[in-house]
Amino acid sequence: MEPSNAVVVGVDGSASSYSAVEQAAREAALHGVGLHIVTAVTMVTLPAGAGLRTYEAVRDAMYEGAERHLTQAESRARAAAPGVRISNSAPAGEPVRMLVELSRSASMIVVGHRGLGEFTGLLLGSVASHLAAHAHCPVMVLRGTPNPSGPVVVGVDGSPANSSAIAFAFAEASLAGADLRAVHVWSEWSVPPTPPRDKSPAYAKKPGELKDEEEALLAEALAGTGEKYPDVQVERRTLRGRTRQELMSAAEGARLLVVGARGRGGFAGMLLGSVSQALLRHAPCPVAVVKQDTPRL
Repeated sequence: MEPSNAVVVGVDGSASSYSAVEQAAREAALHGVGLHIVTAVTMVTLPAGAGLRTYEAVRDAMYEGAERHLTQAESRARAAAPGVRISNSAPAGEPVRMLVELSRSASMIVVGHRGLGEFTGLLLGSVASHLAAHAHCPVMVLRGTPNPSGPVVVGVDGSPANSSAIAFAFAEASLAGADLRAVHVWSEWSVPPTPPRDKSPAYAKKPGELKDEEEALLAEALAGTGEKYPDVQVERRTLRGRTRQELMSAAEGARLLVVGARGRGGFAGMLLGSVSQALLRHAPCPVAVVKQDTPRL
């Protein structure tokens, strides 16, 4: 089976990566697509004069290790989702570049939040952040422990780019039979001021007016997609505070937290916003980062 349209999961032999395999298998079964397990074989640099036999021995050991990772991962995947179609590969190359390339035809990429060997960078979130910023499909990073009976939580910021994350979250909730918790966090500093048409009154909002406007923004952002999924029970939360803290709090006990790659803040030029980066490192449940126009599942 070719990995096209499959859920792709990166494995390196770490406990976190095997947990990611189990989650990826469940996602593949949920969406009715195949699972492709991949591990990167990155050759170490040998000292000058090591000789051909030494090189061949190291190469063979690397590939034998990769095969062990794949065999163990496939066993974990079949236990988690017995009916899922599975393929695997162990290409030579740099792991992040490999996963980004596979994301061109994948429906989702799943990785653990910390690893060993080839995915060591996930320990600090750098690999996860790079992958979430550059992948061509949604990226799920397995953090915490997903609660199968918990809601899908989606962060809503009202930006056009955020619509893909909302669509992904609704689809995930519908297939899983889960509730959707839509969270919009605002503060006086995150809402651009609107100059009054009448210059005579004081330049200020009436008490409660700003909150009402933010609640309207949340309702409008959900309206179109929500109509396509009448089976999904939606809980709306409009919260005043700091975005990353409020989203992490709202994600306690969730099965998944879905966010966009960037919002409408002052750092729009960044490939991955600071809030998304923080959630990849500290969220209490798995995090899916969905860039604009990428939700293929």
